[in-house]
Amino acid sequence: MLKKFTQFPVICLLIGLLFLASCGSKKYVAQKSTAARAADAMSNLKSKQLYRFITDWSGVRYKLGGLDKNGIDCSGFALLLQKQIYNVELPRRSKDQADAIKKKSYGHLKEGDLVFFSFGGKEVDHVGIYLNNDFFVHASTTRGVIVDDLTLPAYQNTLVKAGSPK
Repeated sequence: MLKKFTQFPVICLLIGLLFLASCGSKKYVAQKSTAARAADAMSNLKSKQLYRFITDWSGVRYKLGGLDKNGIDCSGFALLLQKQIYNVELPRRSKDQADAIKKKSYGHLKEGDLVFFSFGGKEVDHVGIYLNNDFFVHASTTRGVIVDDLTLPAYQNTLVKAGSPK
């Protein structure tokens, strides 16, 4: 009889713990990583020529003034992409490219539109090409040509203009 009585509190404790654990559980919903979402953006491109261009240039290192696979800067990358994919001539510098676009609001951007940033003050000093689903491709000074997430604070806080070439 004594043995049954000492097991009772242990059983009650286990039942109580199970009850508390079930009440506090939440359904876990996995979030896609930035890399997976970037891959989705690439797979959702309408232009397969744009897809090939980006994959061909991905990882090319940044080089100020560069215009080839030995190194390229952001405005050079935008210039080559616009010329080869859309047959559009752009000025060489990102500041001048920003002056040569028809401005659009962020919510109306389409594949191939240009996005401009000001990291160093008031003037445009960086450019990328919008893809879809808040992703863009650009020549990053630290990572080279890369598909990146526009929703990152580093970009949201410095985005100054966006639009399509005139």
